[in-house]
Amino acid sequence: MKKNILKMMAEANPDSETKDTPEQPVFPLSRTRRGSPVVNSVGKALNTLSESSIVVLDPAKIDPSPYHDRFESDVEVSEEIESLAGSIRSEGQKIPVLVRPHPTDEGRYQLAYGHRRLSAIKLLAAESDKPGEITVRAYVRHLSDKDLLVEQSLENGVRENLTWIEQALWAAQLRQAGFSSVAIEPVLGLSKTPISLMLKVANTLPEDIVLAIGRAKGVGRPKWMALTDACGAGGEKSFARIRSVMENAAFKNAEAARRIDMAIKAAQGTSERKDSRNTRDLSIDGKVLGRVSRTRSSTTITISDRDNGFADWLEDRLDTLAEEYFSIPAGKSRDKN
Repeated sequence: MKKNILKMMAEANPDSETKDTPEQPVFPLSRTRRGSPVVNSVGKALNTLSESSIVVLDPAKIDPSPYHDRFESDVEVSEEIESLAGSIRSEGQKIPVLVRPHPTDEGRYQLAYGHRRLSAIKLLAAESDKPGEITVRAYVRHLSDKDLLVEQSLENGVRENLTWIEQALWAAQLRQAGFSSVAIEPVLGLSKTPISLMLKVANTLPEDIVLAIGRAKGVGRPKWMALTDACGAGGEKSFARIRSVMENAAFKNAEAARRIDMAIKAAQGTSERKDSRNTRDLSIDGKVLGRVSRTRSSTTITISDRDNGFADWLEDRLDTLAEEYFSIPAGKSRDKN
C-alpha cells in the first residue's frame, strides 16, 4: 500500500524535532509504489533537500504556490487542516516545507509543497496570543516555475486522496506551463488516453462551475465526462443554466454526487419543475439542514453532512417517532398530532 510522503519522512526520522541539528533521513524507496517514475524520483528529490539547511520562517511571509492542486474550500479539507494543526500544536512540525524566494516580492517566499502543513501553522498563528512566536521550518531552494511544478508533482505522486477532477485540473496546469503530453504521463502515472480525457474536461468546464461542484470524492471520470459532453452540446447556454442552479440552497447543501447530477440536468436543459413541486428545504432559523423530497411512492429526507449531529439525533429517534405515530387512536387526525 502506498504511503503518504509525510508518513514516510516521519518514520524515517522520528526524532528530528528533538535534536539541535537534525540528522539527514534515509527515505525507504522500497515502500513507494513501483513502476511510477515520479514516485521513484521522490528519493532523489528528498536527498537533494537533505543537503540544504532547514531555516525558520515567519509563516505570514510565505505565499501559496501559484499552481493549485487542491480544493481548499472543501469541508473535508478544512477538517483535515484543523486536525493537522492539533497534531503540530502537541507534537511540533516534524517535516519541513519547501519554499522558493518569491520571484517578484523581495523578502517573501512561495510554497512548493507542504501546503496543508503551512495552512495548519497559519491557523495556529491566528489562534495564538503571540502569533509572532509561531514559525515554520522550511527548506529554501531557488526554483523556476517548471521546477516548482515538478516538486509539487513529486508530492502529488505519493498522495493518496487526490480526486479525479483534482488530477484533471493539475494535468491542465502542467500542460499550460509547457509540459508536453508525453512529459505529463510519468508525472501523473497515467497513459495518454486518460490524460487526454482529463485535459478535455479541464479545458471545457469553467473553473467556477468545477469549484462549485467541489473535489467530488467518489465521483469519477464517467460523471465528469457526461457533464463535459452536455456542456459541449449546449455551449454558453449550458453554463448559464448551471450557474443559475448553483445559486439554489438545494445545490449548495447537496453532496458532490448530487451536485454534479444537478449540473448535468441543467446543462442538458432538463426541467426539474416536477421534482421541485415535491421538494422543500428542511430549515430552522434560516439555516438549511437538509431537504424533504416526495414522490407518489416514497418520501426521502436528506441531511447535509455538515449536520451529522442532527442526523444522528434523528436516526436515534425514528423508532420512537414511528411508535408514537401508529399509537394514535383511529379516527383522530395524525397530521395534527
